[in-house]
Amino acid sequence: MYESFYQLTGKPFQLNPDPTFFYGSRGHKRALAYLQYGLYQGEGFIVITGDVGAGKTTLVRSLLQQLDETLFVAAQLVSTQLDADDMLRSVAHAFGLSPRGLDKAQILAEIEQFLRGLGRERKRALLIVDEAQNLAPRAVEELRMLSNYQGSGVAPMQSFLIGQPELRQLMRSPDMQQLRQRVIASYHLGPMDRDETEAYVKHRLAHVGWGSDPSFEASAFDAIHAFTSGIPRKINTLCNRLLLAGYLSESHRFTAGDVDAVTAEIREELGNEDGVVYQLRAVTEMLQHPVVSHEPLRTETTPASAERPHASPALADTSSATLEKRVVSLEKAMLTTLDVLQRLVANGDFKQRAHAESDA
Repeated sequence: MYESFYQLTGKPFQLNPDPTFFYGSRGHKRALAYLQYGLYQGEGFIVITGDVGAGKTTLVRSLLQQLDETLFVAAQLVSTQLDADDMLRSVAHAFGLSPRGLDKAQILAEIEQFLRGLGRERKRALLIVDEAQNLAPRAVEELRMLSNYQGSGVAPMQSFLIGQPELRQLMRSPDMQQLRQRVIASYHLGPMDRDETEAYVKHRLAHVGWGSDPSFEASAFDAIHAFTSGIPRKINTLCNRLLLAGYLSESHRFTAGDVDAVTAEIREELGNEDGVVYQLRAVTEMLQHPVVSHEPLRTETTPASAERPHASPALADTSSATLEKRVVSLEKAMLTTLDVLQRLVANGDFKQRAHAESDA
């Protein structure tokens, strides 16, 4: 609707992951570097986690676009509650095999034959398991067993596990010790800071021909980041609503007040309590994964050489100006948290709601 009004060539804030819109924030660049490092190593598992809407799927699709098809055969599997046998069948299907009517031993033989065929062609199989936090422990064990195949001294299949933070808890369980020994690197993709949020919005707009119409005041980007905490999917939802509101009011300039009006509508649609809880959770995500923490998950099984692939001064920026900006960002988050808590206390029904949610 608003695309023609602002003379845009497409939808800048669609929710469906589109690798052509990939924005390389510090966190997203580092996560991509870890995936590329995994391809270079050619063995083991790479684990990437991130909160809902952090941009993991877009990241993976961006990697797949860059993949050399003469060297890799990639398959992507979106996991649900799969048991061990279902996992093997799903892997076979993902690589184009037909496991229908076969028992487990026959499926394993088919997969092994497929991998050996790739080895003869000097190719490797790449299995990307999305939503990996949903995997049952026995299904994860089957993935580990598949990684045992060897062909001419080279592992013919490599796996990337992509999931929400719960995947990290799964990996730390005692049953996952053998898998942890196969993880060569892991990384948690956190939210973007305020400046990255502004750059992200402008990047997506520029991708569809944005010529500074509409324009944004700096305070508008402050408000966007305050509400979304730098989570890409939340930014897309908010900015899509913001542009729609601008179109309906024939506005060509957005202020913090315009953003606040849209966020107020969102809270009202969710209900007053839901809207406040939504904001509290957004701020909590920022505090749990602050901009100063873009380090990979360090475990006793992750080699030191895998901790910082492609390390550069830019990835370890500790200048006083950067630290000052990060401290200011955290201070703003704390102030926002206090404001939200005051609203929660003022809401007479909050205690009852919180008790109901804890029971659920």
